[in-house]
Amino acid sequence: MKRKHLTSTEDLENEVDIPNAAQSEDDVESSMEASKKDNVVRPLKLSKGDLYKAPTVEELNQLKEAENLFHCSLLKMQMEELLKEVALSERRKKLLDSFVEEINDLLQSVPETPVVELTDVSWLEDSAIDVPFTMVPEVNGKFHMEPPASVDLIGSYPLGTCIKPRVTVDLAVTIPPNVLHPMDGINQRYPRKRALYLAGLAQHLASSPEVGPLHFSCLHGNRLRPVLLVTPSGKDSSVTLRIHAIPPPDFLKPSRFHPQKNNIRTDWFTGISSEQERTEPSTPHYNSTVLGDHLPRPHLQFLTAHSDQCPAFRDAVALLKVWLRQRELDQGTGCFGGFLAAMLMAYLLSTHKVGKTMNAYQLLRNALHFLASTDLTKSGITLAKNPDSKAPSLPEFHSAFQVVFVDPSGHLNMCADMTACTYKQIQYEASQSLQFWDDPTLDSFQALLMTPKPMIRTYDNVYQLSDMVKLQASCKKLSLLGSLMDHSGNYVLAVLPFILSLLQRGLGQRIRLLVHSLPKDPEWSVYSEPPKHKDQPPLSFGMLLNPEQCFSVLERGPPADSPEAAEFRQLWGSLSELRRFQDGAITEAVLWPGSSTCEKRKILLKIITHLLELHADIPNSSVLFVGGRVHEVIKLRKEIKSTGEEESLKVVQSFDDLSRKLWQLEGLPLSITSVQGAHPALRYTQVFPPEPAKLESSFFKKEKTLNALLPQDWKACPHYITPVKVICHMEGSGKWPNERLAIRHIKAAFHLRLGELLKQQHDYTCQATPAHLDVWKDGLLFRIQVAYHREPQVLREKVTPEGLLIVRDNPEAQALEVETQHKPFLTSTLHGLQQQHPCFGAVCRLAKRWLGAQLFMGEIGEDAVDLLVAFLFLQPAPFTPPSSLQVGLLRFLHLLSSFDWRINPLVVNLNGKLTASDCTEIKNHFIASRESLPVMFIATPNDHKASIWTKTGPSVPVLQRMVTVAAESLHVLEAQFAQPSQNHDIRVVFRPPLEAYDVLIHLKTKQVPLAAQAVDPSPITFPRGISKGEGGSLGGAFPVMDFDPVKLYLSELRDAFGDLALFFYDPFGGKVIAVLWKPKAFEQQPFKTSLMNGRKVEVVNEVATTAPNVEAIVEDFRIMGEGLVENVEPRTEKWVV
Repeated sequence: MKRKHLTSTEDLENEVDIPNAAQSEDDVESSMEASKKDNVVRPLKLSKGDLYKAPTVEELNQLKEAENLFHCSLLKMQMEELLKEVALSERRKKLLDSFVEEINDLLQSVPETPVVELTDVSWLEDSAIDVPFTMVPEVNGKFHMEPPASVDLIGSYPLGTCIKPRVTVDLAVTIPPNVLHPMDGINQRYPRKRALYLAGLAQHLASSPEVGPLHFSCLHGNRLRPVLLVTPSGKDSSVTLRIHAIPPPDFLKPSRFHPQKNNIRTDWFTGISSEQERTEPSTPHYNSTVLGDHLPRPHLQFLTAHSDQCPAFRDAVALLKVWLRQRELDQGTGCFGGFLAAMLMAYLLSTHKVGKTMNAYQLLRNALHFLASTDLTKSGITLAKNPDSKAPSLPEFHSAFQVVFVDPSGHLNMCADMTACTYKQIQYEASQSLQFWDDPTLDSFQALLMTPKPMIRTYDNVYQLSDMVKLQASCKKLSLLGSLMDHSGNYVLAVLPFILSLLQRGLGQRIRLLVHSLPKDPEWSVYSEPPKHKDQPPLSFGMLLNPEQCFSVLERGPPADSPEAAEFRQLWGSLSELRRFQDGAITEAVLWPGSSTCEKRKILLKIITHLLELHADIPNSSVLFVGGRVHEVIKLRKEIKSTGEEESLKVVQSFDDLSRKLWQLEGLPLSITSVQGAHPALRYTQVFPPEPAKLESSFFKKEKTLNALLPQDWKACPHYITPVKVICHMEGSGKWPNERLAIRHIKAAFHLRLGELLKQQHDYTCQATPAHLDVWKDGLLFRIQVAYHREPQVLREKVTPEGLLIVRDNPEAQALEVETQHKPFLTSTLHGLQQQHPCFGAVCRLAKRWLGAQLFMGEIGEDAVDLLVAFLFLQPAPFTPPSSLQVGLLRFLHLLSSFDWRINPLVVNLNGKLTASDCTEIKNHFIASRESLPVMFIATPNDHKASIWTKTGPSVPVLQRMVTVAAESLHVLEAQFAQPSQNHDIRVVFRPPLEAYDVLIHLKTKQVPLAAQAVDPSPITFPRGISKGEGGSLGGAFPVMDFDPVKLYLSELRDAFGDLALFFYDPFGGKVIAVLWKPKAFEQQPFKTSLMNGRKVEVVNEVATTAPNVEAIVEDFRIMGEGLVENVEPRTEKWVV
């Protein structure tokens, strides 16, 4: 490490440890004095040993600290810019303040109404306003309207933590004491008066021209806490006031709403009176709802006091709210909203877990660390420093609620509606965020605060529970009357904890995390009835799978004689049976059917439906697997239940066997140093992996000289046999020549010798060519290519006429290097990735199936697509690596549509070989050389600067088109997944829009060998010369291999007309070739005899120019494809310039 010491004059005076060895102390002192006199900063001269000596431990620590500080400082600056973006502008604040003042004035003029029975709503009939509450069963009481006792701003706006884009200002309207009665807390009397008071306010505000359309909603989905949403009249609807009706301070005693007390009587709720005395169940959720209405003002005062003590408090809360919003945790029933975010920050300050002088960056980090490390489901926390004697204890709160976070009064659990699963989700997200916070190879800011995480893209499997009315039967079966009373008849919330607990028990080690959707806050017009419980949106359950156990067919239980056996039998019902295992143990067990990976993917759905039907009377038809039909587009055939994993394994096993036999061959002049696969099938990413073929010899014509089968003209094109490429490296030797042609001759000789030995020693049918050796084995074709490690270097060497040896890179050497070095390395690396993530290969195949179906596979190579998918598994932040096909496809489309290819390289860190400095170097080189690099730049550990996998494509227009189609496909798929009950056709996103193309060349299905792989295969099938059964036997005639007329036809079209048009085709059974004219081809060019390919002469003003002869070109398409082309369809009128 070379270090340059430039020091100031003062530093020179103190420098005593590093004098030049050749200088005496007097010389050093004289040089210092000279520097002082000149007042010039001079470099200190060092000896060569000191100049190049290794850095000390202290210096290394300083370098590391500087690197970390830079990363943290960059993240901090990005957060500061984000805060500026989400903060309310002064104009918006003035607009809000003026509108709040207008509404305040209107509310003060609410007219009084006569006293009526609580059930009498006739006073609202003239305005047609409906009460935002279901008034069943009836309750006695009196009600009348009066102007509010006070109107106050509460919530995030006065606190200063309100952020865009959803700007809502909370207004607390205090119900006058005369309207309420001290016993209103019992049997929903207070919530009904609250709802009636809001209806009266709506009736008054609706008559004002300053007020726009009015709506009711519920605070965090709680039907007992309706709110009135008010927007200004006119076009500016960006301001929303949320009016809460609250009781006067200290109106109801907090002790009456203890979590263990009852305030809903069973006789009243059921309508059935009982003569016998019964023990009333506690109603903790109802109690916390009523109690929560008493505390908005004290909570605001408490938060304001803490925010005044810490200058960065408001910014930290705003950042935490952004973090929660991106993870969809801040809205709906049982959410962790902005209020809880502020209370959490206040708790950290009050308990001195964070300092008052910390900045927003540090506060956010500490908040996430607290969430990740503190389990509020077991050890609740409280903000009450000196609670009164009647306040519940933490154990009492834990006995009533799943998550406990007590407010400053000591009486209210602010997380009363939150389930344990939701808090576990928050913990998991916080833990994940901290993991990549300091990772310098990631864009932490993007992952933390800028990437949305919708459920269907975050969790591996999502199951939807539709037909919510069926949950009423569940409540009845499970005897959940007490819970139903506590949740005021909301049977969805009453049964949800039981369902979550049941699924957690049943799925066990198969999943890492279970979450559920948070029912969104309903919103309806003030002139409509409130939505019923059955109208709630379907409930979704998201799961992060454990790849090692999620698809296990066996659920092994406890020994038959253990106490847990009865519990296991009770959980699984009739499916549980005694089984004896190889280790001699006799245990309870459940065996699920599933021989292929495709069938095993359905095991989780079978577990869920069985448990819910057995224990909760929820029918199978109500449980839907979101995106469960995506695999259909990569199924090999309809009649077999396989998506290709088993077929890929057979190819790999056959290759391994061939590799062993190549290693063991005797009689080679040089030994083999390595046998490596260089084909997608050997890394499990071939869209339709080769299947062992059993040939029907009667279908073919036999060529006796070469002992080979040939296709017959009048029959359909034979079955396509894919050659699986294998690179066989021979050892180095002084006998290898240094001339390119001689090396090729030696390689050809090796191909011949290998074929002879494989035939002699293993009876394989082989066919040697100068470029490769084809081996027919197990019904599969392996194409062995001998490689010599110095051949690329020899291709780069050239001797000048003067006898000088010069070394220059060239496309031929680069192509050979890719084929013999880079591809085998990529194949082995991705094969390893498949072993770590079992669904990697299937996601690659889906991605390529989509690109092929959209006609892009001719523009982007298979290797590049595999690397794009590998990026999703190696750098998934803020997600986890996909463990299912549907989430893998969604993330692939999102990556393709959202990644900014213009300004960022895609760095795929295979095997984790790239360090932070490597990533920085790649980015710096990319920025410096952007103009000369491919438009889609992919860097790997072996390819920092060239992006060898995307050198040939895609082009800028094709990539733009790819991005557009990917964005639209993602939108369509997510819309379909959101409504699985609609039974959408998943193939919609795999059908290309053909309107944009100029010419369509329709092909004859009979001559398309892969027609059965099409997205929409033809119902008419043709014999292709293969029969059912296991693969071909040893020996016999050599098959027709790698014969695809469409591929050959496309090659001819591109050679002949590549300068005039682009040709697009789906290589997986496509029946249409789409042609797009190049715009530059239609520019008039001067007449030249050498440039007349596909052009005609036009004379204008005695000047001869040329233009494309479109009619002749289209006719050439037909002539060149005779026997293959059905018809040519011109789609545009580009016949004249």
